[in-house]
Formats: sequence, C-alpha cells, structure tokens
Amino acid sequence: MATAAIQNYSPILTAGVTGTVYSGSVESLADYQAKGGYDGYKRALQEQTPDDVLALVKEANIRGRGGAGFPAGVKWGFIPRNRNLPHYVCVNADESEPGTFSNRPILEQRPHLLLEGAALAAYATLAETVYIYIRKEYYEGVRQTQRAIDDAYAAGLLGRNILGTGFNLDIHVHTGAGAYICGEETALIESLEGKRGYPRLRPPFPAVQGLYNCPTVINNVETLAIVAEVARRGGDWFKSLGTEKSPGMTVYSISGHVRKPGNYELPLGVTMRELIYEHAGGIRDGNKFKAVFPGGSSVPMLFEDELDVVMDFDGPRQYGTFLGSTGIIVMDETVCLVWAALNLMHFYWDESCGQCTPCREGTGWMHKILKRLEHGQGVQHDVDLLLDICKNIVGRSICALGEFSTGSLVRTIPRFRDEFQAHVDQQGCPFEKKYTEFR
Repeated sequence: MATAAIQNYSPILTAGVTGTVYSGSVESLADYQAKGGYDGYKRALQEQTPDDVLALVKEANIRGRGGAGFPAGVKWGFIPRNRNLPHYVCVNADESEPGTFSNRPILEQRPHLLLEGAALAAYATLAETVYIYIRKEYYEGVRQTQRAIDDAYAAGLLGRNILGTGFNLDIHVHTGAGAYICGEETALIESLEGKRGYPRLRPPFPAVQGLYNCPTVINNVETLAIVAEVARRGGDWFKSLGTEKSPGMTVYSISGHVRKPGNYELPLGVTMRELIYEHAGGIRDGNKFKAVFPGGSSVPMLFEDELDVVMDFDGPRQYGTFLGSTGIIVMDETVCLVWAALNLMHFYWDESCGQCTPCREGTGWMHKILKRLEHGQGVQHDVDLLLDICKNIVGRSICALGEFSTGSLVRTIPRFRDEFQAHVDQQGCPFEKKYTEFR
C-alpha cells in the first residue's frame, strides 16, 4: 500500500491543472504571483549571488527529470564562471517520445512556473538569453508560453536591468519541426542554429561549446519547474519528499490499458503497482496485466513479478531498465508484443537521423524482421537475429536513439520468447486483433 506521505501528497508542479487547457484554467501572472510566484527569482536577484543559487540547487540534489537523472547543480557547475563568451540556457520541451506527456500541463497551464525556473538557471549560470525549444505539435503550449513571456516583459521581470539589479534576460520560444531526434540535447542545439538535427560527438560538451559554440546548459521543463519551487520553499523542503537518493516529486504519465490514464504528480518512491492499481484505476475491461514500459518507449519493459519496484532513479535499474521520462505505458493480456514492438520500431526507424550506421541500418533491419514475423513470413532464426542486432546496436552510435530502439525487445524476447516463436511456427500472429492492423 502507498505510504501516508504519498497518499496525502497534493500536487505542486501541476497544482490547479485540469484535464484540458480549454477549460480556462491557464494560470495568469497575477494568479501565479498571488501564490508566491517569482518570489524566489526576486530574492535571488536582490539578495543572492549566482553562486548562491547554484549552491542551493546543488544542495537540494535536484536530479534532471529529462531521463538521465543527472544532478542539475552539477550540470550548471560545468559552465565557466566568467563572461568571456555569451552563455545560454536552452529548455528542452521537445517532448516527443511515445507515452510521454508530463511537460504539457506545465507548458499549457503553468508557463510562469517554467519561466521562473529558466530565469533562475540563467542567473546562476551567468546567461542573458534563454531559448525554450517546444515540439511542433504542442501548439497550445507554444501559445501559452509566449503569452506568459509577453506578460513577464510587461511586468519588468524580463528585459534590461530587471528590478534595478543590473541583470538582463531575454527569453525566446523556438518551435521544432517535428523531429524526435531534436530531443537529444546536441541535436536540439543544431536545430536552434538552423541546421539539420544531427547529434554532435562529445567532447566538447555543451557546457563548454554549445549553442553558437558558447557555454550552454540544457534542462528539461520539469527540472526547471522544480528549481522555481526550491528557490521559493528551500532545499530542505524538497529533500523531505521522495527518497534519499531521489528527492522530490515527479509527474508520471500513465497511458495504455488502464482505467484512468493521465498525469499523476507524486513523490519519487511510489511503486509501479501503486501507480497502476491505486492511481490509474487498474487494468481496464477486467483484463490481466501483461507488461509495462516504466519510462517511455525507449526503456526495457517490466513484468508482473516486478511491479513492486520503487519508481525512483535507482529502483528500475535492478531489473535492467530505467525511470527514463516517467512515461508509463501499460499493456494487458490482449496485446501482441510482436505487434507492439513493430509499431515502436517503425517509429524509431523513421526518426533515426541516419548519421550512424548501427542505428540507421539496425532499426530498419529490426523493423523488417518484426514485420515479416507479424505477417506470417518469419523464419526460424529471426528471434535470435533480433537479439543479436540489439546487442550490436548498444553503445555503437553517437547518441542513444539506437539503444532506445531496442527497449521493446531486450527484456521482452527472453521473457516472452514463446510468443515471438509462435509467430514463426504458426506463420502469423496468434492474437485476435481488436485494433487497426499496422501497415
């Protein structure tokens, strides 16, 4: 059962958020300030140095919510403490991974929370320009974020000599063109520069040579929203939530075969079983649970006997998977895992930038094998060949997309090998399809 701390938790990052932006629940500047919004930012500019803000973020141990869980304060600390070159902050709002939609309510309904966090990041890293890179399909997120920026300028919270402190800051919204690869931080930088979204070789890292070859910090939307709350409430408050090594809260995006799909903001440390059965209402239509992606479609699956895993940055690792983007995709017993893998492989094959041979060719090869398994053309060695390709993709590309493409297979085939083999033996899919056949 869930602990009292989790049961009694009230959302903070998504406070006041309703199911849809069109219900009129967008938080205005006045509403945000009435709740203490921008107080941490004003205090930082008027009473603290950039090093003080950096120390606060480090002490709170805010781990990045974009997938890797890298400490935000450590990342900021890599930025040179001089102004020999312009410094930049880039907000990664290119939330494009299947099953992931936790940034959307912040962009659409609480944009000032993001702006405050981004402004604090800029102050701490000696930057005077922020770019918020939002995925093309988040039209309302773009509109509401730009509206919030305009209001912040009008209120003197952005621009020149903010609050008479001498600090200058400009924030711009940049809309992506629909490429998943631009969620990778160096591909995002390339896109901002007007180039094709190709990930860069590292080193040099963005903190040294990022946007326009200048020091750059890239953070996720949720990470910066947390920074704003920590600046207002303090590091001790933040560390009182979650677990010792994974403090704070996160927004779990739950989709798939559950009764109540949606975003659930909770302290880190809740179990997968609690998320599915207590918060998302359990498996729909009275069916049995089969498998779940714990962190978006890019991470290996978890299975029935692993549902008591603690969903923080360390818990899923014991099963060879990751918290990732906290996009939880639940599948019931009616799902054909070959068909599911085929759908996802089509996505990764299509979204590969083509720069690295293992990713470019490997995703296409796996898609071809899965398609022939699903359509009754599989041969005996196909299942082993899939695992062999997975093994040879991992660690052999510039970015992680190649490895991400193996998430639906690396743990799934060993656990459900009979299901994959049945597609060979029966010359086709043994499952009755209740959904549109994949092309």
